[in-house]
Amino acid sequence: MAQYKATLMDSAAVGRALKRIAHEILEKNGGCENLYLIGIKRRGVPIAQMIRDNILMIEGKEVEIGELDITFYRDDLERLNLEPIIAQSQISADLTGKTVILVDDVLYTGRTARAAMEAVLSHGRAAAIQLAVLVDRGHRELPIRGDYVGKNVPTAKSEHIKVKMPPFEEEMSVELYG
Repeated sequence: MAQYKATLMDSAAVGRALKRIAHEILEKNGGCENLYLIGIKRRGVPIAQMIRDNILMIEGKEVEIGELDITFYRDDLERLNLEPIIAQSQISADLTGKTVILVDDVLYTGRTARAAMEAVLSHGRAAAIQLAVLVDRGHRELPIRGDYVGKNVPTAKSEHIKVKMPPFEEEMSVELYG
């Protein structure tokens, strides 16, 4: 069992980071027209919902949101020896011509983001795919970067980042374990 080292972000810091990300998304894209947020299951979904709520408060407009299960798009299932549990992806629109913002909790090797991009392409040809993450911990194996990052946290490979997020945990925080 990994040992707790530190709380990197408390609930207030997570909230501030997600508000900043919402502002950055709006600024980079000139508003919220033609945006589609997709939360990568599991913790990317509530993070995407909070970003959507922040955009609604800022712009007064609702942005469409979807959920993505990338299990079958992963390239490491055999290595991980996983029996995939299939969760349903919920994308209610053809993504052709839309700017898709993929939302995840932690960016690490880049493999999850790559799998998510592949899954998005199966739902139409998006005009652009951007990546928003709460935490970027480094150690990339693929040339992928977050367009919107809540916090950069250089870590050792032996360390682990745990994002606590309702509805999975009671409180919202980002913790470091080693």
